[in-house]
Amino acid sequence: MKESYHKKKHLLRTINRLPKKEAANLKRQLDHLQKYLGGIKYMTSLPDIVIIIDQQKEFTAIQECITLGIPTICLVDTDCDPDMTDIPIPANDDARASIRWILN
Repeated sequence: MKESYHKKKHLLRTINRLPKKEAANLKRQLDHLQKYLGGIKYMTSLPDIVIIIDQQKEFTAIQECITLGIPTICLVDTDCDPDMTDIPIPANDDARASIRWILN
């Protein structure tokens, strides 16, 4: 992760010297990295717990938490598997009002 951050800093300095097509491709790659890894770039250790709102959409995250041994709290709807999480909370995970009420 740190390597990717340093690579980004170096590439931003050299982006002005690249041809337009290569610069656009590089910018697209940097935006992709920021979108998917931007939230964890300053993390120095694993989180103590992970809260997941939609179990079906975040299935990969749940699998990673299971692999790494990170406890999970998950809102489970009728179409979810409560056995996959450590602390399931039965609730409607589609309605914003329901999610807001539980998280507050």
